[in-house]
Amino acid sequence: MWCMRRTNIYLDDQQTDLLDRRAAEEGISRAELIRRLIDKGLHTAGDGTSAIHSAIDLSFGSMVEVEVPSRDSGAREDHLNRLWQFNA
Repeated sequence: MWCMRRTNIYLDDQQTDLLDRRAAEEGISRAELIRRLIDKGLHTAGDGTSAIHSAIDLSFGSMVEVEVPSRDSGAREDHLNRLWQFNA
C-alpha cells in the first residue's frame, strides 16, 4: 500500500523561486522535487562524498582548454618549470 504523510514547511521567497525554477526545468512538481532532494540528502548524509561529487559535477566542462604535457623525455620537467614560472 502506497502512503504519504503531509508535511508543512516554511520557505522564503528565494527558496520558493529556486524550487519552482528547478521543478519547471525538470518537468516535475515542486513537491516531487522536494521529495527527491530529501532522498538525495538523506542517502548521502555523513558520507563526505556528496560535496565532492557535487563539486565535480558542477565543474564539468569548466576547463575547456587544458595543456597536456608530452610524454617525451624531459617534457614533464619543462611543463612543471613553466607552471612554476607562471605561479611565481
